[in-house]
Amino acid sequence: MLTGANTHDVTQLIPLVEAIPPIAGKRGRPRRRPDRLYADRAYDSEPHRQKLRRRGIQPLIARRRTVHGSGLGQFRWVIERTNAWYHQFRRLRTRYERLPEIHEAFMSLASTIICWRVLCHGFC
Repeated sequence: MLTGANTHDVTQLIPLVEAIPPIAGKRGRPRRRPDRLYADRAYDSEPHRQKLRRRGIQPLIARRRTVHGSGLGQFRWVIERTNAWYHQFRRLRTRYERLPEIHEAFMSLASTIICWRVLCHGFC
């Protein structure tokens, strides 16, 4: 999902969850939503937690004004690493394209190159 640079992340939480495509896997009906959602303190709000629970998603969101060490960081490094991989591509570090389709095409191309590198050379 592509939004403007000045859009706050928390406003896009529920639309992002709704935009998850069906995931094929085991026999039967494809999954439409994850079991759990991990998020940092920026997404800490009870209305968002309730909306996620109504959709059958367990929210694992760090609470504000609590001690760090909730264990959520062990999952966050995967996202941070992936963002760092995307920032190796100059056209993705700073968005130059006006059309979202072109930007998404560059994202797809970068994802393909990243997957190719991981398959050829392994992780890290």
